[in-house]
Amino acid sequence: MIKVEPPGQGDPMRVWGREKAHGKSLWWPVVARNKKAITLDLRLSEGQEILKSLVAESDFLLENFRPGTMEKWGLGWPELSAINPKLILIRVSGFGQTGPYSRQAGFRAIGEAMGGLRYVVGDPITPPSRMGISIGDSLAATFACIGALTALHHRHMTGRGQVIDSAIYEAVLNMMESLVTEYDKTGFIRERTGAILPNVAPSNVYKTQDGLVLIAANQDTVFARLAAAMGQPGLATDPLYATHSSRGENQKELDALVERWTRTLTTRGVLDLMDRHGVPAGLIYRAPEMLDDPHFKARDAIVTVPHPDFGDLRMQNVAPKLSETPGGVRSPSPALGQHNDEVFLQLLGLAAERYADLKSRKVI
Repeated sequence: MIKVEPPGQGDPMRVWGREKAHGKSLWWPVVARNKKAITLDLRLSEGQEILKSLVAESDFLLENFRPGTMEKWGLGWPELSAINPKLILIRVSGFGQTGPYSRQAGFRAIGEAMGGLRYVVGDPITPPSRMGISIGDSLAATFACIGALTALHHRHMTGRGQVIDSAIYEAVLNMMESLVTEYDKTGFIRERTGAILPNVAPSNVYKTQDGLVLIAANQDTVFARLAAAMGQPGLATDPLYATHSSRGENQKELDALVERWTRTLTTRGVLDLMDRHGVPAGLIYRAPEMLDDPHFKARDAIVTVPHPDFGDLRMQNVAPKLSETPGGVRSPSPALGQHNDEVFLQLLGLAAERYADLKSRKVI
């Protein structure tokens, strides 16, 4: 994978992130791993022609400029597909490539809000909240990847590439379950509900003697196992709690009942009981707990990557795991233009004199 960045400045992600080490972003090493980095000024005609040479050698081109930018540079789909009919062009934007909002600037915060996520996240007594991560961007990228793999399968059958149009607000919208259909048929509008999902019980965070534990026992058979673990098997046949609907109707009372029980035990004691009875339960992890957890270690969910700027750097591994072709972190995030020589001289075969000239004029 070759990442193209503007000469002299690079991707803004190189400096973004809440915490930094040695003045450098700790987010960039995660998102840019396994990539090769080159610099190229796509605003210049010579830069555009070089990109076209790269397109001729590529399976995919991924871009997330505001719609119309690539066309302004003479790099629209008609031009690129003429160069490489097998190319799959992946386009990620706030609102998609068509429609009245398509040319508007659209960051993921706007996509999360318009897609419905922001309104339902948070406590009901506070304004709509944001997630603690850039979930809108990640969802748009995930749907773009799914589309690209579908297009790759189509190309195997037909030999033709196509365009993938992934809009952030639509990616978020597709995660919103039955939010639209509930309103369409009943006029119901979902509101913020804090730690619970209304009518899904018991599924909540409960206090213990020494902390918190999350228990998810809303399915009938699982609730019966929870009732047995609590020493109150009769709860599973009590008309107030016997069915999913009845438990939902009495959610507040049931949550209080469960918490009265969990408060009599340590967190470890609750987890051990839940494990013995087959009831889903767990802790709410932060980074320290993830790094210390034996299951994370056994599956190499977090790996240590040698990095030229930070030394050994721990980060999440590649997911999902494949049995025949497992993925992994092969290389750390690259420096700006680190692979210019390799790509321009070796892959594209530019003459050394021309390469030096392009560098001197900051085309590269």
